[in-house]
Amino acid sequence: MKKVILNSWAKLNLYLAVINKRKDNYHNLESLFERIKLSDKIVLRLRDDKLITISCNSKEVPQDSSNLGYKAAEFLQKKYKINKGVNIQIVKRIPIGSGMGGGSSNAATVLIGLNKLWGLKLSIKQLARCAAKIGSDVPFFVYDTAFALVKGKGEVVKPLKELKNKKFWHILIIPHVKISTPLIYRKWDESKIKAKERLTLPGNNVKILVSALKTGNFSLISNNLYNSLEQVTFLEYPEVNRVKEKLVRMGQKTVLMSGSGSTVFCLVSSRKEGVKLFSQLKDNRFCQVFLTPTR
Repeated sequence: MKKVILNSWAKLNLYLAVINKRKDNYHNLESLFERIKLSDKIVLRLRDDKLITISCNSKEVPQDSSNLGYKAAEFLQKKYKINKGVNIQIVKRIPIGSGMGGGSSNAATVLIGLNKLWGLKLSIKQLARCAAKIGSDVPFFVYDTAFALVKGKGEVVKPLKELKNKKFWHILIIPHVKISTPLIYRKWDESKIKAKERLTLPGNNVKILVSALKTGNFSLISNNLYNSLEQVTFLEYPEVNRVKEKLVRMGQKTVLMSGSGSTVFCLVSSRKEGVKLFSQLKDNRFCQVFLTPTR
């Protein structure tokens, strides 16, 4: 095998509760991830030497050892003493700094691809342990699952088999603003919001949300979508708040920001409804707009 081509999928956070800051400066989270059918493309080409190279169609993506995809390849190479190298090509489609995990997904996809290209024969659990060393959101993307509960700093992933066949349509709106995730978490820390105060708020229960997704109860889904970071991001980047307010004014009830932003999304009841809403929103020079289902 000389070449592997894989899709690198994006994610949405349907629920994101930041619990507390850890001693290692990461944060403990409780989150519900959904994989969606918006993707980058990763092309891996085998090298006979030990060199790792990285290229991308976007100049905004680092093309050196700071890239998470590069780090994933380097980690595997060192851990398993591989005497081969790889050329990593990233075709970027997931907006950068959008809260949809594009860089983390790229890293996980490189792990999966190199497992094949280098003939490592690692299990999913072994790949997930490697993924946890690279970045917080990376382990989720190693699992072939549409929905998962994610805890700790992102290393504890529980695929939700009860939602295996569930498919939802989404409108994604991404304003042209690059969110600094470290800044958002620093502002969250400074806001001194107590975890117990947030988690006892009525309606914000991830178990209820999973049940609502299983039955397709949009009213219950709407009541239980939650993101600890929304208010902090809205204060720092008011243009993100304006996107959410616009969707709400248009009658959308299941509206949430993903991750630390900037993506704001809503769930729609059908592809037909999504196409109609997309046509109303697509011609906006201040934002990117996508219509995409669960993957």
